[in-house]
Amino acid sequence: MLLRQLVHSILRGENPHWSRAYPEQKEILSYIQDVAQKYGLYKFVRFSSEVTAAEWDPESHEWNVAIQVLAGKEAEFCPRYTIKASFLIAGVGQLNEPFWPKITGQENFQGKAMHSARWDWSYDFAGKRVGIIGNGATAVQIAPEVAKVASDLTVFQRSPNWLMPRFDAEIPRWKRILFDHAPAVLSRVRAEIMNARESYYQAVNHADSSDSSTMTEICKQHMQTQLPNRPALWEKLTPDYPPGCKRILLSDDYYPTLRLPNVTLETLHIDRMTDTGVVVKGPQEKEIDLDLVIFATGFQARDFMHGIHVQGVGGQTLSSKWANGASALYGVTVDTLPNFGMLYGPNTNLGHNSIILMIEAQARYLVPLVTRVVKSRARGGKLSVMPNALRVQEWNKDLQSSLGSSTFADHRCSSWYKTDSGVVTNNWSGTVVEYQKLLSKIDWSDYELEGEEVKNLPTGEEHIGRVVEETLFSTQQLLSVTALTALAGAASVYLHRRGSLLKHIM
Repeated sequence: MLLRQLVHSILRGENPHWSRAYPEQKEILSYIQDVAQKYGLYKFVRFSSEVTAAEWDPESHEWNVAIQVLAGKEAEFCPRYTIKASFLIAGVGQLNEPFWPKITGQENFQGKAMHSARWDWSYDFAGKRVGIIGNGATAVQIAPEVAKVASDLTVFQRSPNWLMPRFDAEIPRWKRILFDHAPAVLSRVRAEIMNARESYYQAVNHADSSDSSTMTEICKQHMQTQLPNRPALWEKLTPDYPPGCKRILLSDDYYPTLRLPNVTLETLHIDRMTDTGVVVKGPQEKEIDLDLVIFATGFQARDFMHGIHVQGVGGQTLSSKWANGASALYGVTVDTLPNFGMLYGPNTNLGHNSIILMIEAQARYLVPLVTRVVKSRARGGKLSVMPNALRVQEWNKDLQSSLGSSTFADHRCSSWYKTDSGVVTNNWSGTVVEYQKLLSKIDWSDYELEGEEVKNLPTGEEHIGRVVEETLFSTQQLLSVTALTALAGAASVYLHRRGSLLKHIM
């Protein structure tokens, strides 16, 4: 069993205490809070606040960032204010603003409605008739839990998804003790997980590969094993596109949930909503009465920086610049936006590995840019760093050429990976290691530099380096560390027991 959560932890905040391969929400939240506490991050965070606008000031070489306070006393007395920033980093990512589909009559529904990303923890599901609109990564996690307490559950499916076994399981206590006392072992396991995830690259990215065919068969076998003798259901749940065209789902309990007597998979088209439920349309109309509708409909993923008015050089807005699809140099910096960077920006999503690995590479890349700008201002000077427009165009042209032959661009499915015209704006075309190597240096010739502090910058390429996570320790080193740890652990147990025995004797 692989501890998959390890590659969803930050490298400098590895957690040896995960209780299972896929921890629940409370445990993940606790981990995030612990990391924030450990590194003293709380003092830098302004809670219940959102950025509404950011405008570049060419005179001061600064960003004017508009903030709106959403709750608390500040919202009463100072609901809006502006801060200045020498460098602005957008860490909002791709999956942050919920997407609400436009369904006729939605406003007439008299029951409870919530989006899966805006969960109402106070709602009591017991005995309720629940509908889940959507059957993606969120729905396959929600449905099994809701089905345990709801009187009836209807899952509305527009199109099926490929689903693989998750292999979730508890982490034995002895492993947690080993990881806690031998960080080298924990790092090696993280590396093994990264290697395993990287090995999925061909299967997910290239539909004509033998790996893709193998993955297809694994998915089919998983479905048929968990839904024995249900050919009608198999047909509804089998996609007509290759794995990777849409996000591949992982679940051990979604298919078994569909076998429950109180659960229905509805594949007819949603026509409208009424005050009491949802109407689906096929040869005949059918109304499904519901107490609660959960919109598991994803995010405004292709609308990067959704809801934030960003204005750069020459007054050009980011929304107008990206009207036909977002693009950024290496997914990190944007022409027309000086002293600006992105984490989890355009073309940095993955179908086969953890996005945390990509974000950490981006952070390492941005640190030298931020450092140069901040130090220049500390000396009383000005410096603006912005990618050359022609370089961004060249980069995006090469990237789209590579993506054009990938599974992500396959016309047989629609997904949040690509625009309505088929341009892949969200996903990266290569492996994590390839991306890490790409961002292991800054080529200053990629950038237009302005200000009196330009003279203090290096020329050509500046080496940053990268964290080599995939080959951290040799097997021999690992065995040596494990043996020493086991010996130390045995000694610790012996001394503890001896001490307890002496305590009783005395």
